[in-house]
Amino acid sequence: MVETFELMTIKQASDWASQYLRRDVTPSNISYLIQYGRIKKVADNGNTLVNRRDLVNYYQSYLGKREIDWKSRLGEDLIWTLSFDYLKESERTKHVHRLHPYKGKFIPQLVEYFLDSHTDDFKKEVYFKRDDIILDPFAGSGTTLVQASELGMHAVGIDVSSFNALISNVKINKYNLPELFNEVSKITSALRQFISHSNTQKFETNLIEALTDFNNRHFPSPDFKIRARAGEVKEHEYGGAKAQEFEQIYKALIYIYEIELKQQKDDTFLDKWYVKPIRQEIDFVRTLIEQTQDTNIRNALTIILSRTLRSCRATTHYDLATLKEPVFSTYYCHKHGKICKPLFSIVNWWRRYSVDTIERLAQFDKLRTNASQFCLAGDSRTIDIIKGLETHYPALAQIVRDRKIKGIFSSPPYVGLIDYHDQHAYAYELFRFERKDHLEIGTLSNGQGFEARELYIHSISESLNNCKRFLVNDYDIFLVANDKYNLYPVIAEKSGMRIVKQYKRPVLCRTERDKGAYGEIIFHLKRV
Repeated sequence: MVETFELMTIKQASDWASQYLRRDVTPSNISYLIQYGRIKKVADNGNTLVNRRDLVNYYQSYLGKREIDWKSRLGEDLIWTLSFDYLKESERTKHVHRLHPYKGKFIPQLVEYFLDSHTDDFKKEVYFKRDDIILDPFAGSGTTLVQASELGMHAVGIDVSSFNALISNVKINKYNLPELFNEVSKITSALRQFISHSNTQKFETNLIEALTDFNNRHFPSPDFKIRARAGEVKEHEYGGAKAQEFEQIYKALIYIYEIELKQQKDDTFLDKWYVKPIRQEIDFVRTLIEQTQDTNIRNALTIILSRTLRSCRATTHYDLATLKEPVFSTYYCHKHGKICKPLFSIVNWWRRYSVDTIERLAQFDKLRTNASQFCLAGDSRTIDIIKGLETHYPALAQIVRDRKIKGIFSSPPYVGLIDYHDQHAYAYELFRFERKDHLEIGTLSNGQGFEARELYIHSISESLNNCKRFLVNDYDIFLVANDKYNLYPVIAEKSGMRIVKQYKRPVLCRTERDKGAYGEIIFHLKRV
């Protein structure tokens, strides 16, 4: 039973928390904790009450301490609501948002927050409505376009990478899903037939059996991980020794089944990062995809194969995101706490991603609206949006011509952070996309020095000035950036715009291994 002196109204709770934490805690902060299950709500004659003990427990917990710690590092203006920390991983990557890996994308809920019709303590007005046209001049993997579709808004994306534009368009295209399923089934059957007489399958079956027996004896789960964490066993020393021991079994199986691991050359990404049996299967499936008549189906199959390629590179499980050197042997995997192996066939990943893709497209099909979206491959600094759409999507071109674009929601590339073409180098080679690295803005190879920053300011300003030609006069622009060099005030000035508001949010779910305090700002710009 809750003692009554522990109960407080939301206003009393905010006053108490402000004194307890020695900082301003608003009633909306308390409501947020209730809404997302951080503390319990107690009803009393229609009033919402909270228990002081629940607040103490929260503020002393990991989540509470993290919020306090991050605000002390990043500033008291940090809007924790925009962390979306209450979301499960499956919600942050819902339906088509996980069709293909992509570095540097924002979560769909952030886009939805600014595009939809709600207001709250931070977003005090509605900026867009149904049937408006949204532009994303740095479309990446198409998050803004997908969310615009859910909200009944037309949208245009632009990306200098033709492969990025393909990812975006595959997400928002409409499909005959039974036909896509049939094409996938035919390719899967043909692939199984292709490898059915190969020694590779027999080799891998025996390798897996040997690995399972070896790992059960030397790395019993979960006992080994518990002992390693407790320091009872020197994990890397022990793991390395056992990896050398198993390597003799591995080499013997390679000899017995006459498996060729390395390709004859390593001049290209595909030559260097794939074992020979996988490369042969990749080329076989690509040939079948190229024979597919329906363009939308062919593009979807291309994305499935590309996603498969990424997972089948010859690297360790813990280096998948940051390739170091190709791995053609078994190895101790500290991620899984056992001996792991390279992949020798794409069949299982191809099948898994095929099923997953069709399921995600079907999920999105139930949520999408009849609004029109398309991503153009081009340079946002120079592209004529209407002419580009006239070639690829005349109906959307007419909508843009008649109404003009209401605003922008985008996350421009950061300064010296990513070489965007390199993250999908395998896809550019296999599908023969034209690379335009020289047109990337803020590339990792340019660094973060003074000249790189000046070039970045010039390039983003050029893009905004070009895009302004297609916007309504009373436009709203939202740009998401980690502006550690304070470049965006200058960018706004050079673009003939003013920053009317800034929303600072913590970024909790980063792909990098660094989990330290990290934030970004959503800049709201309007015409001067």
